[in-house]
Amino acid sequence: MPRGMRPARDEGISLIEVVIAVLVLSVGIVAGYQSLGQARMAIGSEVPRILAQTAALNRAEELKLVGMAAGRGLPQVVRQGPYEWRVDISEKLTQGGFVEARVRVSAADQPGAVVVVYAPSGPVQ
Repeated sequence: MPRGMRPARDEGISLIEVVIAVLVLSVGIVAGYQSLGQARMAIGSEVPRILAQTAALNRAEELKLVGMAAGRGLPQVVRQGPYEWRVDISEKLTQGGFVEARVRVSAADQPGAVVVVYAPSGPVQ
């Protein structure tokens, strides 16, 4: 090899490589923030649905504990979280002597919930 000629060495990264790396990272970060925002919105809209489900399950348990005879006297409006839920119950007598109660819970401008429970028709002893 002649004395004045040396092989070219890589002395680091070029400005173009840095710009491309920053661009790729920026796109990834923007996509991450957008998915984080979507997840936050989805979780935030689930709170009323969970509260409605909890109110319906609570009424179903009350009906199993006290029976349908006493359950008819329970309040039609219950407070769960910041909402007042209206509780509607439709009944159907089964051949086994129980009552199939469909508990429907709803509030204004909120999602509701429906739970089906089999409760004793008379008072629980």
